Amino acid sequence: MLKKYLICFLVSMVPLIELRGGVPIAVGMGLDYFSALVICVIGNMLPVPIIYLFARKVLLWGMDKPYIGKFFTYCVEKGERAGQKLTESAGRRGLFVALMLFVGVPLPGTGAWTGTLAASFLDMGLKSTTASVCLGVVIAGIIMGVVSVTGVHIFGL
Repeated sequence: MLKKYLICFLVSMVPLIELRGGVPIAVGMGLDYFSALVICVIGNMLPVPIIYLFARKVLLWGMDKPYIGKFFTYCVEKGERAGQKLTESAGRRGLFVALMLFVGVPLPGTGAWTGTLAASFLDMGLKSTTASVCLGVVIAGIIMGVVSVTGVHIFGL
């Protein structure tokens, strides 16, 4: 049982997959949804402070390096675009809610990793970013849980 929760925890830490993959895996393995949600949220949130404090610096450093430069440039541009979209849609005052909703909508590229990177480019502050991203991750987890449980009941998976 512990091994299954550990798998969900680790999957939730992986960029691009995050909690959006961890929750359906937990439901598919028959784990208690609420316990799995807590484990997946913790796993998804664990990298957030590290991303906020260091990712932008590392990406900017690596943009002109051979082999990694194109990928790092792509990541910087994606973070800047996400930050610009958030600012355009919400203005500076509404960034907290906009970031929460951005992370909360379980679509590819809108998770905690991208949201935190965008917030670091916008200099939102670590506390505000962490709170906003955490609320968004919980929203995404609830949505993914409902979709996963409903899918299991409808399709008998």
